[in-house]
Amino acid sequence: MTKPIDSGRRESFKKVLFGGAALGSLSSFDWKSDQPLKLKGNIKHGVCAWTMPDLSLDELCIAIKKIGFNAIDIVGPETWDTLKKHGVECSMCNGAELGIPRGWNDPQYHDQLIKNYSEIIPVVAKYGFKNLICFSGNRNGMDDEVGMKNCAEGLKKIMSLAEKHGVVVQMELLNSKVNHKDYMCDLSPWGVELCKMIDSENFKLLFDIYHMQIDEGDIIRSIQTHHQYFGHYHTAGNPGRNELDENQEINYPAVMRAIVETGYKGYVSHEFIPKSEDKIAALAQAVQVCDV
Repeated sequence: MTKPIDSGRRESFKKVLFGGAALGSLSSFDWKSDQPLKLKGNIKHGVCAWTMPDLSLDELCIAIKKIGFNAIDIVGPETWDTLKKHGVECSMCNGAELGIPRGWNDPQYHDQLIKNYSEIIPVVAKYGFKNLICFSGNRNGMDDEVGMKNCAEGLKKIMSLAEKHGVVVQMELLNSKVNHKDYMCDLSPWGVELCKMIDSENFKLLFDIYHMQIDEGDIIRSIQTHHQYFGHYHTAGNPGRNELDENQEINYPAVMRAIVETGYKGYVSHEFIPKSEDKIAALAQAVQVCDV
């Protein structure tokens, strides 16, 4: 019969597993009064704005700086003056895409996408930002190889502009099993082959750890093998897309160490949906969990 783990040993295990951050220890974190966390600085943190709908953008900017980081993902040009006012980086810009299902794999959207990206790339650069998101689109019965060639054909038409302005266009890897049925860029090997076809340092993959845990697993090996094609990372707990706590299966400190060991200097942005009432405390906890 296996001996039960006592509470002291359980808490010690949690501290080891989650990089020294005792889970739940930040439940009283008050972003309006507490001092910023003392972070190691090996990971540059961001947060996806859509996961914090209860806060205005001004409040979110203030809150993340109180936690100890200064980057926000997935916001468009109409918000960038607000970010600049607070000294906050837009770590992943949006505003040129046509939505997740309608992307670069379908030539019928190329003209509009080329127009949109050609207009926004100089604006991204003007604000001093670097990353701009894009999507493959859904398959809709299309063969993956055909879709890859279509993506490459369209994206190559904006690469010279991206290169001129120092903007990196990044296609997000999303799972097609749970959240985005039929999405084409749902496996990192497919995305890597697309990067090779485009052959530009200004086209990368946004490697979403949550999504790739669902569709392919083997996260650390993917990072070690293909990190040169990954220009940005997202986090969330799996299953559920919630907090990075003991109720989910991804060992985030180990994943973060693998990212750091590749020499990566970009952003890791948190894209989980907090279940807890204190959403900023949950974000602060995730930052500590990933602070390796």
